[in-house]
Amino acid sequence: MAGYFSVFLVVLTLGSGLIWLVDHLVYAPKRKERIALAEGAAGKPLDDELKEEIAPMPVLTEHAKSIFPMIAVITIFRSFIFEPFQIPSGSMMPTLLVGDFILVQKYSYGIKDPVWRSELVATGEPERGDIAVFKFPPNPKLDFIKRVIGLPGDHIVYRNKQLYIKPNCAEGQTQQGELQCGEYNKIALDIINRDEFKQGNEQLVRLEENLAGIKHDILINPTRPEFKSNYYRQQGTKIDEWVVPEGHYFMMGDNRDNSEDGRAWGFVPEANLVGKAVFIWMSFEFENTPEDFLPSWVPTGVRFERLGNIQ
Repeated sequence: MAGYFSVFLVVLTLGSGLIWLVDHLVYAPKRKERIALAEGAAGKPLDDELKEEIAPMPVLTEHAKSIFPMIAVITIFRSFIFEPFQIPSGSMMPTLLVGDFILVQKYSYGIKDPVWRSELVATGEPERGDIAVFKFPPNPKLDFIKRVIGLPGDHIVYRNKQLYIKPNCAEGQTQQGELQCGEYNKIALDIINRDEFKQGNEQLVRLEENLAGIKHDILINPTRPEFKSNYYRQQGTKIDEWVVPEGHYFMMGDNRDNSEDGRAWGFVPEANLVGKAVFIWMSFEFENTPEDFLPSWVPTGVRFERLGNIQ
């Protein structure tokens, strides 16, 4: 849906701009000429109302001229600077909640044209720990949001609810940030609480994960088994191990047992990256039940304490 809206904005901007340009170059001079002739015949300047009667501007041209500046600014801002997104699911809990409205920094991973998404200017690459929005590889019409876990060349293992990373290091490099080269680093976890979040009737454990210096919270369901039969199978690796190909990234949700992510469908190509999630600008609560008078999509409150930068 976001992709269609981007195309719509571009078409509307180009269409209104083209109408304005053609009018400015072709039809506006003719209207001025008719007005000049009328003023010459009258021997005096004409008021605006009479000018409009003699040389009226077409309604389509009038609308195009009025909306073009605003639409052009919106298109540039949304395509190259920031784009708003709404969090529709709980796969990134507790970092992002359903009802959070976020801003995604579009220029973080390269400036792309909004229609064909070809890179115009290289500006940067994802870093481990970033929360990234990307086109879902099995269906690029959908936008997904997950955390960057594996960089190109990394070896990733997710086993018994524990993440391990063997970083792709340059020759002679012994350490990459806080990760040791040449070995699988067990990513540190510290329990925060066991009673804050639930999945159905099951209590979730909230932990702080130290992802090579990037500390963030995750959720684990200790009673839910790992459905390894649904894992993405990469040739030459174990069922719960993945080697990130060049030009690709491995993504996971912070709600580890309730996230359809790289464990299920593999890797995100660099071309699919949309931008980096950086700010929560609004957060609504939706607590209406089927028995309530108001429908479930009507907000019941605003979580002002959630507004701000995304960690």
